[in-house]
Amino acid sequence: MWPFKPNTRKQLARIEISGAIAGGTRQRVLKALKVVKERKYPGLLLRIDSPGGTVGDSQEIYSALKELGETTKIVASFGNISASGGVYIGMGAHQIVANPGTITGSIGVIIRGNNIESLLDKVGVSFKVIKSGPYKDILAFDRPMSDEERQILQSLIDSSYHQFVQTVAQSRNLPPETVRSFADGRIFTGEQAKELGLIDRLGTEEDARRWLADLTKLDPEKVVVQTIEERKPPLARLLNSDGPIQGPIGPWMGPQVDRALSTLDFELATNGVPLWLYRP
Repeated sequence: MWPFKPNTRKQLARIEISGAIAGGTRQRVLKALKVVKERKYPGLLLRIDSPGGTVGDSQEIYSALKELGETTKIVASFGNISASGGVYIGMGAHQIVANPGTITGSIGVIIRGNNIESLLDKVGVSFKVIKSGPYKDILAFDRPMSDEERQILQSLIDSSYHQFVQTVAQSRNLPPETVRSFADGRIFTGEQAKELGLIDRLGTEEDARRWLADLTKLDPEKVVVQTIEERKPPLARLLNSDGPIQGPIGPWMGPQVDRALSTLDFELATNGVPLWLYRP
């Protein structure tokens, strides 16, 4: 109702990316980036705490960050873990800050399938498949993988890996050969990542905020930081997911169940999909 809008040109925006990156994350972050662009914030603090996720979703977020970066300063802050797809998204920032003990790296691609043929034989279950081509049921869980299928999937992985390496090389001003020397799936601490040139500075999110304020010529002691996030429905705000949820089989602790279900949903949805994801 207040007739005067806040002067966002004197403020900084903040977007947090946490958990595995998939379609829901992409939609939420792209909407938030659109808000940052429309309100003309001079700077964006991007907080990443993610093991990575799906290739396409990570690429779309990265592309949107690169576009926003043409008019807005972006500083990324790596939290407890920013690995694989989390690193890829971070490449869309102008500068990157990580804690000395942040888990990062894991630059690579993984695809997983399951073979439960022996189990199906024990219970007497078999599948009859009619397909339009020999590779339509590639990674089928009721039979072993053929050599030809393995070559096809390896080619797919190699192509995605090349895209990852090229992006890191371009964003960090490193030769592709240098990136490949450490982009073998291994993880690093933030301290090691700085030595490799994968990040710019060691520090906390507060350090990243102050750096962003300096880059945008705003007073770090006074500048307001607005976190851009989706507004929860009134009922969700009233119930507050931090409290217990009463279900049909008794009280459940909301956040724990939500995380478990999200992990299960991600695993099922991405079975057989190339991932930029750190799997400990």
